[in-house]
Amino acid sequence: MENKSKIDIMFDRMKEKKKEVKVVRRIVFVIALFLLIGAVVLGYQGYTYVTSALEPVDPDSDEVVEIEVPIGSNLDSISALLEENGIIEDARVYKYYVKFNNESEFQAGTYGLLPSMTLDEITQSLKTGKVYREPLFTINFPEGLTLEQIAENVIAEKTDHSAEDFMAKVTEEAYIDNLMASYPDLLTEEIKGENVRYALEGYLFPATYPFYEEDPSLELIIEQMLDATQANIAPYSVILEEQGKTPHWLLTFASLLEEEATAKSDRQVISSVFYNRMDQDMPLQTDPTVIYAMGEHRDRLFNEDYKFEHPYSTYVNKGLPPGPIASAGASSIEAVLDPAETEYLYFLADSEGTNHFSVTYEEHLAKRDQYIGN
Repeated sequence: MENKSKIDIMFDRMKEKKKEVKVVRRIVFVIALFLLIGAVVLGYQGYTYVTSALEPVDPDSDEVVEIEVPIGSNLDSISALLEENGIIEDARVYKYYVKFNNESEFQAGTYGLLPSMTLDEITQSLKTGKVYREPLFTINFPEGLTLEQIAENVIAEKTDHSAEDFMAKVTEEAYIDNLMASYPDLLTEEIKGENVRYALEGYLFPATYPFYEEDPSLELIIEQMLDATQANIAPYSVILEEQGKTPHWLLTFASLLEEEATAKSDRQVISSVFYNRMDQDMPLQTDPTVIYAMGEHRDRLFNEDYKFEHPYSTYVNKGLPPGPIASAGASSIEAVLDPAETEYLYFLADSEGTNHFSVTYEEHLAKRDQYIGN
């Protein structure tokens, strides 16, 4: 009986252990189930949070937030700055995004960023120093236009501003003085020269400009174009300084090439012609300066027109005119400082606009008879 009792006791213990094992298994299963559910929930919440943090903070926001990125800032400080100012949702997510895309070399400076910008737009802005946004519209300012043509053919047609309002703004003395203070290296006292027709003539760079508001002010349009002019001239500042030349000289020279050239290659050759003529103390004798001097468009000039007395006419005056006669593009600006090496002193355009160059006056007359006739 004793032995049997011991056996019974052993079986009872085994049964208890089995029960305990079952209970433990159930507990472990329940805990594991809860952990799994928790992991799924947390994973989903984490996924949702990260996905949200990768999207613009406020896709509909038009608010521009000015952010100053100090020199020497690292990714940690920049990310924190963006989060503090409401440009991104989470600094950590942005850091991982930047590292995952292998982006680097952010630039210090002042940025106008929007909560509606994507992380890629923000990143590209910080890398290039520019703000990347989808413009509401763009306006194309073609090369070779005068201020009056810009007013009539672009401003009046593409914006809500009139040509008269534009001309009033670009000739307003107080506004020009303010611009000279803002662009001291570009807008010098030369633009106020005694014989200069319009101070800002030739200074509004021809390009296609994006606009991010429905009705941009004239000031915004003008200053955006001045920014572009300054950016296109800046690479040549050392060369100009070495040659003792100024931006006004460069833009004036470039405007003549812009009005005379019919192809990119022509600009460098025409540039050489003008240099050669000035070296020999010859007047430039370029028709667009006479047309500009007369103040009205002409399809053709007559003999008496070349005798028209005016500071801008390069037929009655040697050297460059007092100021630009139109807005020159990058190719013309470059051609002034990188002319072709030629001995040409003359050129003319045929009825199809092709330029023909000559070294001697006799050659020039022969080509005139060949391509233009009497």
